[in-house]
Amino acid sequence: MNNVAVNRDRENVVNLQERRLDRTVLRTYRTRADIDDIVPNDKQPRLGPKIDEELQRQIEANGGLFEPLLVEPHPDLPKKYRIIDGDRRWTNSRVLVEQGKEEYRQIPIEVTDRTLSEEDRLRVWIYIHRQRKEWDAKEKEMVAYRLVDLMGRASAANILGITVRELDKLVDVFEVSEKFTSLRDPSAAITWARELMGVSKKLLTPSVVEAVVKKVNQKRITNSKDLRKLRAILPDPVARSHFLTDAGDLESSMLRLAVPEKKSKGGLSDDLEAVVDSMKNVPWTALQELKGDPEILKKIDDAEAMLRSLRQVLSNAK
Repeated sequence: MNNVAVNRDRENVVNLQERRLDRTVLRTYRTRADIDDIVPNDKQPRLGPKIDEELQRQIEANGGLFEPLLVEPHPDLPKKYRIIDGDRRWTNSRVLVEQGKEEYRQIPIEVTDRTLSEEDRLRVWIYIHRQRKEWDAKEKEMVAYRLVDLMGRASAANILGITVRELDKLVDVFEVSEKFTSLRDPSAAITWARELMGVSKKLLTPSVVEAVVKKVNQKRITNSKDLRKLRAILPDPVARSHFLTDAGDLESSMLRLAVPEKKSKGGLSDDLEAVVDSMKNVPWTALQELKGDPEILKKIDDAEAMLRSLRQVLSNAK
């Protein structure tokens, strides 16, 4: 880092601003740094590829990064910064620089006045990402899984502000999502996993999960919402057994569901039920046409009188 940059940083340190992120209050200043003086965090909560051609086009269209990276003084490398938030932006800016586009070498950064603890760093990253639309779309399960790997279940749940039981559900969803490998949009795997894990855990045995994953990857199930049919299929032994076969699918399994027998009380009870059903099925247009019909109104009066008499007889029966 040259002397001009060092002097500029000293001036900025004097003018620190407070930034509150959940329970963590940061004191930061803004400046610019060479891309080689910024180091990614090896314990980044986000998993998966970070190179994004669309993001590169956005950086070029804006003439550089619009939002500065949030960084901290690197604990082991003097005059270097470690990324707290902005790893994707740094990665794709670096791609542009490696393509010979030196105008993207200088990166806007927001620097904390101290190196954060690991827990504070993760809390800050999670707070920032919860404000973005990606969090509900796909990130919370991935981050839960990564935090358990980094810190264990109890600490991960504490940082996310959820119970260990809720954390375990998120981890289960992420692990299942990783098994859906043939989707056109890989990010949709979380949606599929959420639908599948919405089925009762008592019914969702490993063999059922394996069968679902196999049929989805074979494109024999093409809509994630269709997995809701499993809630009817799995409690039925015949339908479930068929679904678990290689030939079984959701539709053919639904056809094997046992039809529940309608309990009949017989006699007057069935007759009354038939009359009520018949009245319910009269189209609204037909009712409009009968409006004011004296003959129909008289029959209704007669029926009403008969029903009142019937109720009185049955109410007084001993």
